[in-house]
Amino acid sequence: MGPTAPPDLVAVAPAATARRFPRIVLALAFGLLLADYMSRQVLSAVFPILKSEWTLTDTHLATLSSVVALMVGLLTFPLSIVADRWGRVRSLVVMAVLWSIATLLCALSTGYGQMLGARFLVGVGEAAYGSVGIAVVLGVFARRRHAALSGAFMAGGSFGSVLGVGLGGVLAVQFGWRWSFVAMAVFGLVLVALFGVLVTEKRLARHAQVTEEAPGRAPLSSLFTSPPVWCAYLGSGLQMFTAAVLLSWTPSYFNRYYGLGPDKAAGLAAGAVLLVGSGMIVCGMITDRLGRDDPRRRWSTTIAYCTISLTCLGLGFQLSPGPVQLTLIAIGAFFAAGSSGPTAAMVASLTHGSVRASAMGTLTVANNVLGLALGPLVVGVLADRLGLQGALQLAPLVYLGAIAALVLGRRLHARPQVTTS
Repeated sequence: MGPTAPPDLVAVAPAATARRFPRIVLALAFGLLLADYMSRQVLSAVFPILKSEWTLTDTHLATLSSVVALMVGLLTFPLSIVADRWGRVRSLVVMAVLWSIATLLCALSTGYGQMLGARFLVGVGEAAYGSVGIAVVLGVFARRRHAALSGAFMAGGSFGSVLGVGLGGVLAVQFGWRWSFVAMAVFGLVLVALFGVLVTEKRLARHAQVTEEAPGRAPLSSLFTSPPVWCAYLGSGLQMFTAAVLLSWTPSYFNRYYGLGPDKAAGLAAGAVLLVGSGMIVCGMITDRLGRDDPRRRWSTTIAYCTISLTCLGLGFQLSPGPVQLTLIAIGAFFAAGSSGPTAAMVASLTHGSVRASAMGTLTVANNVLGLALGPLVVGVLADRLGLQGALQLAPLVYLGAIAALVLGRRLHARPQVTTS
């Protein structure tokens, strides 16, 4: 009789596989998120070069940046619905292939019109990746890890922006701006090939975590009938306005006002973007700790983050270039998007579990339309009239709208608790 495998090894192998596959899904999904934002933000690193080579205005440059976020804002909902029905893995592969090829088309562009068309396709490809990608990741992890995973996934956009701006600037100086786009495209295509081979719908179903759904199903209209939720949508979108401006325009600012080359300007701007992403994580952790016993404190912390960023960036861009200005910009950047995680948590707590994914999609639309798309475009238009520094001096004032929405949301959120106690 031949030898038999020890019983404990038979049990360990499936258990090891069960632990390993979710990590593979997380690593590849997070890698594709980095590729997503690298392809989106690499444009900012070559703004100075394109402006000179194609004789573009700041409005032209802003349009090239904002068209991606605009497509994300407009197409997130319909493409997420398609992904749920057609298959999330298949949809993610198509999305990543599309934005990577579109990024390659950016490298082949010979003028503004072709670049705008290619950037339009980048936005179409990236539109629903955030909502569908996080849904795939959360599906294979236990619920107790969902908050941390969601926060890290959202902050991944900033880290991808850092890589896109920093690496893009270096490649543009060393090899020419077209190779910046080629590198981002190749990175995305390699990752999506790995994702398509290692992650399938069957494997996701086999490793899916069993969760208990709340009884009943709320209508989609419930996403818009709660006044505090409206305040959270509006406050989150407006607080992303200035963060988006920092992502898009700091490379050009450091190039024009500090006299830095595109590579060094992009490297310094990448540091600011890294602070934005780090602030999202740290501010979320602070809010979780302070708001554990009283959910109204979440509103208070978001108001505080917006106020700090408004003050520091408002003062910083009034000053002449130098160490003091850089310090204020750094502090303002750290808190610039600090309200993103807390507002997402508030939306989740104020909506029914059966429509929570749709609520996150609505929040994504608000962040993209009011912030990521509108911010760079408005500053570009103002820069053509006031100069870039004049435009950046006005940008932080949008935090006043965010603060007003969040203050109102806190008051409306508090009223039911007072009447029921």
